[in-house]
Amino acid sequence: MSEDYVLILYYSRTGGVARLAQQVARGVEGAGLQARLRTVPPVSPDHEASAPPVPDSGAPYATLDDLAGCAGLALGSPTRFGNMAAPLKYFLDQSSDLWMSGALIGRPAGVFTASASLHGGQESTLLSMMLPLLHHGMVLAGVPYSEAALTRTTGGGTPYGASHVSGSDGRLQETSDDENAIAKALGRRLATLARRLAAAD
Repeated sequence: MSEDYVLILYYSRTGGVARLAQQVARGVEGAGLQARLRTVPPVSPDHEASAPPVPDSGAPYATLDDLAGCAGLALGSPTRFGNMAAPLKYFLDQSSDLWMSGALIGRPAGVFTASASLHGGQESTLLSMMLPLLHHGMVLAGVPYSEAALTRTTGGGTPYGASHVSGSDGRLQETSDDENAIAKALGRRLATLARRLAAAD
């Protein structure tokens, strides 16, 4: 397959989503594909990107070429009132040329999120992140209940995608073992599906 990487595209404000992204990447690479970690800059009050072109630390900023060339996509955002964060939506809103050309049709995609509280809108955020992926014709992949951590977790983790609960006072900054297992399972599933779908073309 010419696209030999899964793009892990995320926005993280306090680090929870970034930590999940690293676990998704471990799952992708454990299944034999390259994981390409990319983030997006924050947006200013006038809705224009305002950060320097290269972040001070962490993953590089994503380009539309990163998105166009991926074999699969894992999309991550913190919850913002039960929806994805504005910086990630701003990036996706620029992908209409890829939609018009059908560049992402048939490629697998999954989603992940983090919130301060257990019922902080994680599932509605995950579902909202799926909507633009459906418009792009991507094949959505959740986490099946064959992943035992889904029935064990007392923090994050849903069949709609991986998630993390950080606690309102930040006491749970580190992702739990179950949250890590679910995020890795999502990465493995995306890599496996990417290979199978590419072989079927």
